[in-house]
Amino acid sequence: MISGTSEAETTYTVKRLTVAVPGVREFQERYEQAVPALPLEQVTALVDRAAPWSEMLDLIADSAPYGFLIYFRNDVHPVMQLAGDDANCIAYLMGNHTIAEQMFRYDPRAMLYAPLHTVIWEDSSGQAWFTADQPSTQFDSFGIPEVAKVGVELDRKLAVLLEALGVDVPPSLHKSQAGLSQG
Repeated sequence: MISGTSEAETTYTVKRLTVAVPGVREFQERYEQAVPALPLEQVTALVDRAAPWSEMLDLIADSAPYGFLIYFRNDVHPVMQLAGDDANCIAYLMGNHTIAEQMFRYDPRAMLYAPLHTVIWEDSSGQAWFTADQPSTQFDSFGIPEVAKVGVELDRKLAVLLEALGVDVPPSLHKSQAGLSQG
């Protein structure tokens, strides 16, 4: 974490992962079933009554079958279509604040990348894709081993999610998983 300085710059490399999916709207339906919306009313109720963190952990574990929830969804297609762009595209913020807390405690800047940005989109030929930045490459940029370890765990969770959705898992996620089991 930065201390005793008024500014800092960090340059790092992030790996963007893109995998083919069967169709934008078809995959959207499967994705949103596997990654449900954040149960905002229940989270708010826990916050309002200052519930023990253990209750938040239980709620989110019960709500997120693959460890992720949708915090925000933006169906970009209708707006871009007004400009004459026909590509389907849905952008998401997907994450889990109980996992993010495991990084936040070491460096609140980790929230720059939590929740994760994901997109389901189509190219000019109509081929559909799912894209996300590899979590470990983002969180490793902080240079804090505890934060980097959570990034690797998020790689594993992303790999499990993609596998459950029936799409190819990028090789770098498999490598990250191997690194986790060895470390």
